[in-house]
Amino acid sequence: MGREASVRAEIGGETGEVRALLESSELILRGAIKRRFPKSELRDVTIEGEALRFTSGAETVRLHLGARVAESWAKAIATPPPSLGAKLGLDKGRAFVIGSFDDPVLAEALDGATVDDPASATLLIAPIDGPDDLARATALQSAHRDLALWAIYPKGRDVAFGDSAIRTALRGAGFRDTKSCAVSERLTATRYNRTTAED
Repeated sequence: MGREASVRAEIGGETGEVRALLESSELILRGAIKRRFPKSELRDVTIEGEALRFTSGAETVRLHLGARVAESWAKAIATPPPSLGAKLGLDKGRAFVIGSFDDPVLAEALDGATVDDPASATLLIAPIDGPDDLARATALQSAHRDLALWAIYPKGRDVAFGDSAIRTALRGAGFRDTKSCAVSERLTATRYNRTTAED
C-alpha cells in the first residue's frame, strides 16, 4: 500500500506533528507521537471534517490529512489486503513448483493452485536455499521462457544465500526483477522475467 504523509496527529491529550505511514498491515506514526496500529485493530474509521478518525484499543486518533486524502486512507483501511496467492498471480493461473518447501503460509497460498507439468503452468515458483536450487530453477525456466520465475528465499542480512546473491546471479543470466512481496515471517519472494533471448 505504502501511503505516507506528514500530518498533525491527536491521540487523547497528545498533539504533535508526525509522519504517518499506512502499510498493508499497519498504520505507523513517527515523530512527536510514536505508535503502531495493526490495521486489523482499527475501528470506527470515519472522516471528521479534514481529519481521519479511528479508534484502536482505548485510544481515539485523529490524523489531519485533509478531507480528500482522509477519504482515500479510510477506503484503503477498509479494503482487505490481497492474499499471498493473489500477490503471486495464483488468482489468474497455476504454478509449477521447482523443488520443495516447508513454509505453511506458502503451502496455504499454493493449495489447489499448482500443476504437475510446467507446460501447463502460468508461472514458476522456486524455493531457493542455495546455488543448486537457483541453477535448477534457471535451467527449467530456460525451457519455458515465457513464464515468470518467482524466487522464494529466506529474509535477513545473515542469510547465506539471499536476496543480493540471487538478484546478482539472475540479472547476470538475463533476468529482470519485476515485483516483490513478503511470503511469511521467514520468507520473501521476488518475481523475475527474462529480458534477453540468450542465457
